[in-house]
Amino acid sequence: MDILFYSDPEFARSVQQIIEFVGTFAFAISGIRHAAAKHFDWFGGFVCGIAVAIGGGTVRDVMLGVTPFWMTTPVYLICTALAQVFVVAFAKYLRPLNNAWFVFDTLGLALFTIAGIQKTLACGHPFWVAIIMGCITGAAGGVIRDVLLNKEPVIFQKEIYAMASIAGGLLYWLLISLHANVGITAIATFLLICIIRFTAVRYHISLPLLKTEDNG
Repeated sequence: MDILFYSDPEFARSVQQIIEFVGTFAFAISGIRHAAAKHFDWFGGFVCGIAVAIGGGTVRDVMLGVTPFWMTTPVYLICTALAQVFVVAFAKYLRPLNNAWFVFDTLGLALFTIAGIQKTLACGHPFWVAIIMGCITGAAGGVIRDVLLNKEPVIFQKEIYAMASIAGGLLYWLLISLHANVGITAIATFLLICIIRFTAVRYHISLPLLKTEDNG
């Protein structure tokens, strides 16, 4: 299935690149902020930033059998470097914003989910594969980041994270099935993922925990 019904393929590629660039910047800031909280140095912060920014997309591209997106242009590394400059330059303004990392992480999740879906469909895979790849693109980088920081990955906690990505993927599939414009579809998907994440955290909505005889 083509990812576009009414849009030009060149426009589709441009939209995907913009989404990936903005998503890279947002995710990199999230990773660097987490590293700063652990008192990493500048290099450690960059490594965490690049891990979360390109990790999910790299896993996706390897599974799709294509060259990882960041190996075709240095822009994504430059994006991460700019994110680090931003965090360092505005550290005193970001410090009081304890939830700033959460906002950037959510933006990155939404943007990379869309990029993952679009790239998978462009490779000719069915939509159910695209939804899974969208989730991997959005969430795998955060798992790599949390492992580097010796933290329990947020995707395995009760906090709704990957499910927001999956819900966004289902909405993307629905709108494309209704022949919606790819731009409108991307915006609607982005908003849904962000709304689910913000609402879940604000009202402490979570999935049921697995229970055994030991934990009741």
